[in-house]
Amino acid sequence: MPTSAQVRQDVEVGLRTAIRDAGLDPMVHPDEFRAFVERLTSETWVHHGGDIADRERAEIARDVHQSVAGFGQLQQFFDDPTIEEIWLNEPGRVFVARHGRTELTNAILAEREVRDLVERMLRASGRRIDLSSPFVDAVLPDGSRLHVVIPDITRRHWAVNVRRFVARPRQVSELVAMGTLTDPAAAFLHAAVASGLNVLVSGGTQAGKTTLLNALLGSIGAHERVVSCEEVFEVRLSHVDWVAMQTRDASLEGTGEVPLRRLIREALRMRPTRIVVGEVRQGEALDLLLAMNSGMPAMATLHANSAREAVMKLCTLPLLAGQNIAADFVVPAVASSVDLVVQIAMQRDGRRCVREITGLSGRVESGVIELAEIFTMGDAGLERRGGMPPHAERFAQAGFDLPALLDPSRLPAAVGGA
Repeated sequence: MPTSAQVRQDVEVGLRTAIRDAGLDPMVHPDEFRAFVERLTSETWVHHGGDIADRERAEIARDVHQSVAGFGQLQQFFDDPTIEEIWLNEPGRVFVARHGRTELTNAILAEREVRDLVERMLRASGRRIDLSSPFVDAVLPDGSRLHVVIPDITRRHWAVNVRRFVARPRQVSELVAMGTLTDPAAAFLHAAVASGLNVLVSGGTQAGKTTLLNALLGSIGAHERVVSCEEVFEVRLSHVDWVAMQTRDASLEGTGEVPLRRLIREALRMRPTRIVVGEVRQGEALDLLLAMNSGMPAMATLHANSAREAVMKLCTLPLLAGQNIAADFVVPAVASSVDLVVQIAMQRDGRRCVREITGLSGRVESGVIELAEIFTMGDAGLERRGGMPPHAERFAQAGFDLPALLDPSRLPAAVGGA
């Protein structure tokens, strides 16, 4: 009976030789690589006197594949569909989030393993991390988002976060089964997006903003041309005419940076009928407002704790674009450009739920934008209020009966300020 340690060592040597000499790249040809691992492990196992049917042979093949092509000890968490996020504070402390709850795992890595894993994760993205650029954001081949910080920004160890997208709804109706939306709210949001309203999705960290945005994008008509702008690729859209763009960091020489503001401006030159901005954080909010104000339907996400706070924040962020930007211009621009704010939050039990759907009437009184509550969270869940969305004519032009969608006659109007 061969020793598993000797077989594993021989297989790893053979694999690394094949990668180096034959150009066998596990990222480019994953199926071919997996088959090669199986074949090489079987040949090595038999060469050492083992039986091809031994279960230990299959375990060695799996472990070696995870070590060379996968993510080593972390691969088990990537294979678990219930895990939403993986993070390392130090090599001996690996945490996961499952159903919104944090768990400390028994995985223990070496310092060198962490660095090798990060290098492997970054290889497919083309991004880098070093002392001159101690932060990095990237997307893994499976769509997960990677964020890494290294010393001396951190005290001692590399800090690694991998946010996975466990739920991947492609239509807003799929959110109903997940408990995120009610049927009436889902029908209304589908009509709003299909009618070309400007929608802002807001929420806290891990609230599910990108998942909700991806589901809303499924309501865009097949005839439209969509251009998305993001820091890293996270938007997932099943659309024939779609161009996705992401930002680029500066090179080692300090040149070649492509910020989000540049992407939004370039997107307007690409004949889009809809612009999607992954997340608005800084001065790019001004470019987004200008695009919306020019009649270009747009959607974006924003960090905020309520729809009211999202509107206030969107009135502040454009001021970061330059000293010549005045609040007297921004507030009316927000009021006339943004049509809906959809607020999502994570509940104590880990479920993501839409808590507010708020409309902007376009009116401003004493510097305060008037808001209309369309749906808000009540005792029975997401309940219809009396507010109405703007641009009823767009719903009619798109073939939707807005009064039938909302049936506002039974409820008093609910209007507030932000």
